[in-house]
Amino acid sequence: MPTIVVDVMPKAELLDPQGKAVAGALARLGYDGFEGVRIGKRFELTVADASDETLAAVKTIAEEILSNAVIEDVVGIEVADEAAGEASSEASSGAAR
Repeated sequence: MPTIVVDVMPKAELLDPQGKAVAGALARLGYDGFEGVRIGKRFELTVADASDETLAAVKTIAEEILSNAVIEDVVGIEVADEAAGEASSEASSGAAR
C-alpha cells in the first residue's frame, strides 16, 4: 500500500524556539557552521491507492487539519517509493502554498 508523506514547517517569518534551542545545543557540542535550525512535522498516511483524487484529498487534509495555516506551511506532499522507502517528488508539484 502506498504511503503519502506530508511535511509541515513553521512559516519562515515566525520564530522557531525549538529550532533555536537545537542550534544552540549544536554550537555547544562543537558542531559549527549551522546558520539555523527549523523544526517541523512529518505525517505519513497509508492509503489504498495514490490516485490523483487521493492526492487532492490529502492536500485538502494537510491544509485544513494537519497544519495550522496561521503559523505553518505545508511544504511537501509526496508519494513514498514503496520499494526503496524514499519519497518521490512527482506528487509534490503544487503542494507548497
